[in-house]
Amino acid sequence: MPDGDAALSLDLLPAVAREAIRARMEGREPRLPDGAAGELSRPAPVFVTIRVDDELRGCVGSMEARFPDVVQETANRAVLAAFDDPRFPPLVSAELDAATIEVSVLGPAEPVASLEGLDPSRYGVVVTVAGGRRGVLLPEIEGIDTAEQQVALARRKGEIADDEDASLARFSVVKVGEPAV
Repeated sequence: MPDGDAALSLDLLPAVAREAIRARMEGREPRLPDGAAGELSRPAPVFVTIRVDDELRGCVGSMEARFPDVVQETANRAVLAAFDDPRFPPLVSAELDAATIEVSVLGPAEPVASLEGLDPSRYGVVVTVAGGRRGVLLPEIEGIDTAEQQVALARRKGEIADDEDASLARFSVVKVGEPAV
């Protein structure tokens, strides 16, 4: 978990995400913070969630960092969430103006032996089967109150049958949302 100063720097990530999306809409390079420091300078996996009128409008991330720092990771995931989430059409400017953006910075995944090691209010979950298929679910999902519900939804997302043998892992998340207007 980041300390107070690091948490303040992570507070910049929703603005980074919004700038990356706006830049793509305007056909220009995003203006990202120079010389990321502290928690912003390390690689970390990120999910970016976009909501319009409290409804999910895009969410894309990965379990492994693919960029050298969390700023670049956030910018990339934001653009993917806005324009390449296969569940939704590409975001348009009016939606961006009405959107709220949340960035989830993931901690490392750690194996758990059973449902007892999970807590959907505290940890995300990864359900993996042989061959590499997996389903991932972030923590604190509305309507997901038990480990059983969390694993069932992660299985559905990963197209993993209930009777398929699967391994479980959990991960911590630092969620950073935009300030209320």
